[in-house]
Amino acid sequence: MKPPPPPLVDAHLDLAHNALEAGFDLTLPLEELRRRYPQGDVPTVTLPALVEAGAALVFATLFASPYHPEHNPEGYTTPDEAHAQALRQLELYRRWHEEGRVRLITTRAELDGHLKAWEGDGVPGLLILMEGADPIRTPDELGFWADAGVRLVGPAWGGTRYAGGSWFGTGGLTELGRELMAALQDEPRVALDASHLSEPSFWEALELYDGPLLASHSNPRRFVDHERHLSEAMISALGERGGVIGTVFYNAFLVAGWQRGDARPGLEAALRHMAHVAELIGWEHVGIGSDFDGGFGARELPEPLDQPADLRRLEEALPAGVFPGVLGGHWLAWLRRWLP
Repeated sequence: MKPPPPPLVDAHLDLAHNALEAGFDLTLPLEELRRRYPQGDVPTVTLPALVEAGAALVFATLFASPYHPEHNPEGYTTPDEAHAQALRQLELYRRWHEEGRVRLITTRAELDGHLKAWEGDGVPGLLILMEGADPIRTPDELGFWADAGVRLVGPAWGGTRYAGGSWFGTGGLTELGRELMAALQDEPRVALDASHLSEPSFWEALELYDGPLLASHSNPRRFVDHERHLSEAMISALGERGGVIGTVFYNAFLVAGWQRGDARPGLEAALRHMAHVAELIGWEHVGIGSDFDGGFGARELPEPLDQPADLRRLEEALPAGVFPGVLGGHWLAWLRRWLP
């Protein structure tokens, strides 16, 4: 009897944000969604597409989108508004769970039970990741979000009230950020996501917090010299702390100077990022954090990636024996080490 294919774990998808803010009906088959939204970016992820891909688990974000006068005039401007955005997204995940479209995962026992069920029904599991901590109105509210099922928190996106981040606000932790690190230290149900942290914030956070650590969707800075990415020292520190780093497949994060309209690179552009992380800290620290739906479409992904199922094409290019771990096994092992 042929063994089942290895499970896919994608450590970063903005599912609820795209459903509620972009208006994508993610319950549709992917081709149907593309027919309905032919303009602009091409949708790359739906729930049925995740089933077809054999996606056993997704780190699904709560991403409250901040105000920007040009790019996002309807974004949040206060902690209460960010809190409300994240709650709406959480309610959508809960509704999908109740409808049987996904299974929400909060404990090790739930993860193991889900994986057994997934082998029969293919229903994806969701682990909730808060990207940008502004929905946590004060650090003592972390317990509320942990009770609600959040298991991963990234303090930054751009700069937040907690930390310097990518593009906007590249300083270190704020006083609130230092208080959040103390709250995370005392909350064993939630791990720290280092993606989007500015480098000063990253090092200060690691000094104040010694719990489970990951970079859900980050690439090496070696190939694209930008503060959004990880320096050699940051990668090494994540490895020393037992973290896993999820490779992002956005072309501009893979190839220096790539712009929309340029030719799509091949899959080797992503593989060199993976191989570099592996060279520094080992293949066991390499995973996928595709960010497939992070505000860009299939034209912004390397060929031949067009939908979640195409991530299995990595087997053709990765070194022998590492594909099952990179596809999902490394994330599952990391989760089993600390989930309550």
